[in-house]
Amino acid sequence: MLLKKKGSRLSGGWVVIACAVGIAGCGGGGDSGSSSGTTPSGEELSAAATAGKALFNDKSLSASGKQSCATCHVAARAFTADPATDQGLPVPLGGPNMDIPGFRNTPSLLYVSLTPAFFLDAGTPTGGFFRDGRASSLDQQAQLPFITPFEMANQDATEVVSRLQNSPDTLKAFIAAYGAQALANPRVALADMGLALSAYETEDADFHPFTSKFDYWQQGQAQLTAQELQGLALFNNPGKGNCTACHPSQRQGYSEHPLFTDFTYDNIGVPRNWSIPANAVTPVSPISGVSLASYMPAGPSNVPAGAEYTYYDMGLCGPFQTASTDPNPRPSFFDITTLCGLFKVPSLRNVAVTSPYFHNGVFKTIHEVVEWYVTRDINNNTGNNPAPVDAGPNGNPYFPLGTFYVNADGTPDLLQYNDLPVDFDANVNIAEVPYTPPTFEGGQAPTLTASEIDAVVAFLCTLTDGYDPANPSAYNVPTQCQPTAATPAAAQTSGN
Repeated sequence: MLLKKKGSRLSGGWVVIACAVGIAGCGGGGDSGSSSGTTPSGEELSAAATAGKALFNDKSLSASGKQSCATCHVAARAFTADPATDQGLPVPLGGPNMDIPGFRNTPSLLYVSLTPAFFLDAGTPTGGFFRDGRASSLDQQAQLPFITPFEMANQDATEVVSRLQNSPDTLKAFIAAYGAQALANPRVALADMGLALSAYETEDADFHPFTSKFDYWQQGQAQLTAQELQGLALFNNPGKGNCTACHPSQRQGYSEHPLFTDFTYDNIGVPRNWSIPANAVTPVSPISGVSLASYMPAGPSNVPAGAEYTYYDMGLCGPFQTASTDPNPRPSFFDITTLCGLFKVPSLRNVAVTSPYFHNGVFKTIHEVVEWYVTRDINNNTGNNPAPVDAGPNGNPYFPLGTFYVNADGTPDLLQYNDLPVDFDANVNIAEVPYTPPTFEGGQAPTLTASEIDAVVAFLCTLTDGYDPANPSAYNVPTQCQPTAATPAAAQTSGN
């Protein structure tokens, strides 16, 4: 439901920028048997993809010996992280002792191979890998966790290759694809490992199954319930949900199927998540108490002097920068502060099993996300809301404190959009549906009622892979899609 850039306060900003610069076959997390090992057409994986599968599941390639790609990208959770593994944190744990928290919520790897390389579309940033698009390709992205201090934590490519040479099965698969000579140059070997992982995520059918109820409905093999159809209509309605503005429910040209993302970037002013240790005044590991000072992003800061907090994750403009080894780096937007706070629009496929949500994992349920979307600016954050509304009967109907924007102690923050320095408030998308200032300020009431929110959520639940139209009763309904007392089972299920 991220919305188009035309709704922000920016004026001609994109032109300036251009000038300036399912889950079928899923098993448990980290199990080498967690994928089908075949292409969508049923063919065996290539030697490169076979090597990638071995690399993806090999924990011995990490400094801790406890982390693989599959640790943070669990097949049964649409290849996102499992909060249980990360002790309830919204970010993954890593590092030499598996006690260092990361900085962003783990994105899903499902359909990631369909992402276009980063480009400027008439000045609009589009595509790229990671949530800020800083990796130019899937293989470039796949290399970096091996040598990231708060992830697999190898010192360099040489250490990675050393671990590979001590992992017989994975080494055998790697040599079968790239030859023993690739090991002579660690940088080349690490690049080949990235290529292997990219091949695996591109070839294996489990990374792009297109087996949701929605897919079968489009093919005429399943029926959506009345509530699900209402949710789809609201999703597409520009005056109601307007979700399709950035999460198109129609084919966009990147695939034969709708991907529910247009791969652009937006700043929607999500609340700060105080459960991310890096956001604390003095960041430390909640697991071991180790200081996170040496793990914080290095280099110059573009956080304005006098900002409310010291650390902010501002997406396209930093603090994370493109790796120096990337052969096709995207432009640096560090100095283009009109892009601060913009993150790539994620796909909504399998959204019901990829909690928590947004780049910082601030919301745990889809209901919370949609409730926030339609009441974001109805809050009592007096510092920068031109029309604050007190908590109570006329205030935010979904948050008793009157706002989603809170301090570390849970009290209302002075500022709305508090995960962004107030100097960059103009970057936040404010003018489009469903963002709704209070009615007495010339705005409108929330564009979705509570029952309409239920319908949108019901539709989003149909985007979960693993549906079998021949045996719909066998479908494993995601927890947050289960019928509630307010939503009878008859409204949630369908004969086929």
